[in-house]
Amino acid sequence: MQAPMVSRITTILFHVFLSLNLHPAKAQVWIKAGYWYSGSDLPVSDINSTLYTHLICAFADLNSSSYHLSIPSSYDRVFSAFTDTVKQKNPSITTLLSIGGGLAEYSTLSAMAGNSTYRKSFIDDSIKTARHYGFQGLDFSWVSANTSDNMDNMGILFEEWRAAIALETRNSSLSELILTAAVQYSPRLDSGSFPIDSIRRNLNWIHVLAFDYYMPTWANFTAAFAALYDPDSDVNTDFGIAAWINGGLPASKLVLGLPFYGYAWKLANPKENSIGAPATGPAVTEDGDMSYKDINNYFKTNGAVGPIYNSTYVVDYFIVRSAWISFDGVDVVRIKVSYAKEKALLGYVVWEVSYDDDWVLSQAAGGVDSAGGVDHKRPKSRILIIILTTTAAVIILLGLAFYFIKIRILKSKSKETKLKVNNAAAAGDFDNNNPDMIVYSLADIEKATDHKLEDAYCLDSLLSDLTDPIRRYLLDWKKREEIIEGITQGLLYLQEYSRLTIIHRDLKAGNILLDGDMKAKISDFGMARIFAKDEHEANTGRLVGTYGYVPPEYVRRGQYSIKSDVYSFGIVLLHIISGKKNGSMYGSDENLSLAEYAYELWKDERGMEIMDPSLDDTFSSCKLIKCLQIALLCVQENPIDRPSMLEVSSMLRNETAIVAIPQRPAFSVKTDEDDKNRRDRLHSEICSFDGATISQVVGR
Repeated sequence: MQAPMVSRITTILFHVFLSLNLHPAKAQVWIKAGYWYSGSDLPVSDINSTLYTHLICAFADLNSSSYHLSIPSSYDRVFSAFTDTVKQKNPSITTLLSIGGGLAEYSTLSAMAGNSTYRKSFIDDSIKTARHYGFQGLDFSWVSANTSDNMDNMGILFEEWRAAIALETRNSSLSELILTAAVQYSPRLDSGSFPIDSIRRNLNWIHVLAFDYYMPTWANFTAAFAALYDPDSDVNTDFGIAAWINGGLPASKLVLGLPFYGYAWKLANPKENSIGAPATGPAVTEDGDMSYKDINNYFKTNGAVGPIYNSTYVVDYFIVRSAWISFDGVDVVRIKVSYAKEKALLGYVVWEVSYDDDWVLSQAAGGVDSAGGVDHKRPKSRILIIILTTTAAVIILLGLAFYFIKIRILKSKSKETKLKVNNAAAAGDFDNNNPDMIVYSLADIEKATDHKLEDAYCLDSLLSDLTDPIRRYLLDWKKREEIIEGITQGLLYLQEYSRLTIIHRDLKAGNILLDGDMKAKISDFGMARIFAKDEHEANTGRLVGTYGYVPPEYVRRGQYSIKSDVYSFGIVLLHIISGKKNGSMYGSDENLSLAEYAYELWKDERGMEIMDPSLDDTFSSCKLIKCLQIALLCVQENPIDRPSMLEVSSMLRNETAIVAIPQRPAFSVKTDEDDKNRRDRLHSEICSFDGATISQVVGR
């Protein structure tokens, strides 16, 4: 592995590391919203509100003559109890009242929006109704406006509505009502465009109803009615989302609509059954529309072929004789939620929650599996990150392994020299009374290596304790055409012909810098150590380094070895997979370090609770729990118990590798007395681990 390659790999790895852990906090939470329609057969009490952050009760009516808002009398009690009912399962749920929502309301809404008096009456009624029924927001479901005047009036309505909500909040002690609207998949219609400027200024977000592009009642061909992509048409979700964003609406104001239903077409010829095949109208139902629950039942009872997934459009479909049914299944829902995250949208909204089948789609969208655990199928960009991180780490570790092998087979003709361990680089003071001490500056080393130290920073005084034989050897590097191999994962190894090894020994994310070309550099060699390769360990009289990144044997006895690097690697690995800070306290009593907290979760089989939610190991051979277990092995108290870096590499790259059961991490306040039986029980079933190390970062 040549130095440029190592440098590139290092750059990639730490760039990924920074992208995972140094991202700014988002201003708003991820929205997981769903409509509940009052005409459905799902009682409000049966809604699994734990799977959502927002629930929208639909719909309130608008009187066609008085333009006053009202709740259908048959649903008055249901609407009144809606918020309290869903909060019983999820106290943090936010509820909104949706207004309009049907074709019959269209002309009434248009007339209301075009008259200032009617607008005021409507706005006042909406606020009073929301407060009376205990809703925390309002959703306006005038999905379209078929003239440019109606579009303009919609914008005016939003301006006046927001002003009235703000005034009501100032005159009361209540929280300001949320204001949203349901809109079509694209802002551009034949009659004009939605009032994007007014939407941006006055609405908290909009629900983009990205479905019903094609229906069997008018399309005489099979189609992906909610296609994420379409190579032959602009009628698709990706095009519409781009149009909203390019039109000036921030992605953070867009909530992507997910249909929990599908449509059935009747095939003209059952042998022609791909997307775009000739059809003669609806099948199964009068209009062809079917809820996901009905589709599942139909599939099971009729022995359907499929479902078939089409990756071009991102849609599922299956065929039962002449019926061709298009819908969004579990995988499609996950992909669309991933798309929303990749595009930095605010979240997703479901139409509608009663269409789900045992909450399978809701769980898939929300990232929760049927057992209540975290579902790891995350956006493709997160998948790429974990794969890239793992691959880069494996390549690096393998490169180090090959390097050590190469050193062993090199013929050494130089005199063996015992090297005294030197703390001068970290301490900033040198033993001036030592007559054998020779101090080399960075310029000296660059000159000796023909200026081939471009990857090394802060090497001043690094080799201050070298004796004359070693000095002569270093100055002979150019002749032997041997240079510094590179910087890998915070460890600096000098490839040379002698038995000399220099190891960085202060591996932490803060010491990795990126230059203008995103090239990784090590900024601090304060704990660099030099010793002969046959030495297994050494001691130093003065302790340096950042607490939390150095192993216990060094903190307590000044003893360091190759296993010290393993400990530091374990700490960094815990950082990557947990995304948590080193220096905070965790656990119910907030008395555990990150490593010990991770260990406690791991031994209780709750390791996924500590994982960074942005990570996904679905398509990675190195699963997150396995990485956690390996990290815990690296941070064990006894250096002998820690694996070598070669063993770490093997465990990371080999999916079937047996991973040992880790003991408690170093610096633990608890003991292992009550853990033996638990470890014996887990030994046969755990190939993953849950560990993260917490440490205090102190100034140096």
